[in-house]
Amino acid sequence: MHLDPLAIITAFGLIFLAELPDKTMFASLAMGTRMRPLYVWFGTSSAFLVHVAIAVGAGGLIGLLPDWVVKLVSAALFAFGAFMLLRGGGDDGDEDSEVKPVTGFWPVYSTAFMAVFISEWGDLTQITTANLAASNGTWSTAIGSLAALMSVSALALLAGRFIAKRVPLGTVQRIGGLCMLGLAVWSVVEIFTA
Repeated sequence: MHLDPLAIITAFGLIFLAELPDKTMFASLAMGTRMRPLYVWFGTSSAFLVHVAIAVGAGGLIGLLPDWVVKLVSAALFAFGAFMLLRGGGDDGDEDSEVKPVTGFWPVYSTAFMAVFISEWGDLTQITTANLAASNGTWSTAIGSLAALMSVSALALLAGRFIAKRVPLGTVQRIGGLCMLGLAVWSVVEIFTA
């Protein structure tokens, strides 16, 4: 097992920025106001672990293709990610306005797990994780991506209100989108320079 610190940092940075304005952050924040935050975090983190395992498995399969095909697929996925972040969005309202309080570890854990597990299928961060795993290594990407997803969930649970009031999420989306656009261009350039 080879761990590349740069790949871990890259995965962490991209996934962290992509997940910040995501509905999962707001769902974690909403659940944390009605349920015990530590139990919510265990549930969301478990769901993220399953999604990262699936994503890096898919990325490992993509990595079996010829190098130029992987770079082309990477460029397309990064361009799609950039488009998704730069197009604006902002239609993720608070959908949980009438959720009754849930108590006890297992009910809170399972509620948080299912909310994230279902909502993250085909999400931008899952696609980005698969893409990074194909080009940057499975374990490094898995560690960086999982750490980013768990960090965003913890951040939402601990300081979500502060972030929502002080940092415009549109700014975070634009920074993440520009980073992904840069990676798309870089991937295309690598096809012709390798």
